[in-house]
Amino acid sequence: MPDPGYRGPVIDAHHHLWDLSDDRYPWLRPDVLVPHRYGDYTAVKHDYRPEDLLRDAAGQHLVATVTMEAEWDPEDPVGETRFLERTASASGVPGAMAAQARLDAEDVAEVLAEQASHPSVRSIRHKPGGPARLEQVGSGRTRMSDPRWRAGYALLATHGLHFELQTPWWNLHEAAELAADHPETLVVVNHAGVLLDHRSETVAGWRDAVTTVAQLPNVVVKASGLCTEDDGWDPVANREVVRTLVSTFGADRVMFGSNFPVDGMFTTYAAMLDGLRSILADLPDADQRAVFHDTADRVYRPARIPEERRP
Repeated sequence: MPDPGYRGPVIDAHHHLWDLSDDRYPWLRPDVLVPHRYGDYTAVKHDYRPEDLLRDAAGQHLVATVTMEAEWDPEDPVGETRFLERTASASGVPGAMAAQARLDAEDVAEVLAEQASHPSVRSIRHKPGGPARLEQVGSGRTRMSDPRWRAGYALLATHGLHFELQTPWWNLHEAAELAADHPETLVVVNHAGVLLDHRSETVAGWRDAVTTVAQLPNVVVKASGLCTEDDGWDPVANREVVRTLVSTFGADRVMFGSNFPVDGMFTTYAAMLDGLRSILADLPDADQRAVFHDTADRVYRPARIPEERRP
């Protein structure tokens, strides 16, 4: 029989939670569809609470989680942090969080200080924009090269905060420059560098970009958001992607993230994990544990889900 792969404890290093009753997520309003790499995302316009995640992850040995900011109303960036603290107090989910801050905003210093004052906040995400399609490369750079944005970025180290980078792979060379200029700040590459399709020429370009940014010791990466609009969740197509992450970064700099409920449009939690387990099954046990647990544990130090609540 084939090796079922890793069956130890799992930390989900990238998922979302939201309650739409307060109308704090503009992109999730019933009458709104913003451009999204997965196309029409109407299917995720529903509340997603800790109990929903725990139900989805039933039987998967999930022991801790990390929430990612979800484009909460930017006029109140700390509001989402307070909301997630309330959910954690009641359920044990999340155990740590990546919060929102606009690094080029006039009040960035105050926002970062307030975010950092919340014990569960480990990092900040502000998507840097820039070329959103490969054919647009060369038309301009991202905020990562903007002096005002970089001034805000430099404040992260003051508070011991990591930076969550979500940008398409063709911007990773620019991210490598940012990481080199600020070695004191850990960069967490979200969604494996946002690979939008699995064509051979796309994967080749992505591999080159990933190899460049992986040379910086202060960069780690999430094996998350690996679905595509055309292929959904495809463990066969993603085998090369995940194995490339491990070979370029090393297993101790790669971590699993479900990106639920968004990736739940394409797959179940169990099918996603089983696919990743099969991809990594022939690696040493320590490497498998690093991807599914140890890297996220080291980077985020999440509080554990209480035993009685674990799925």
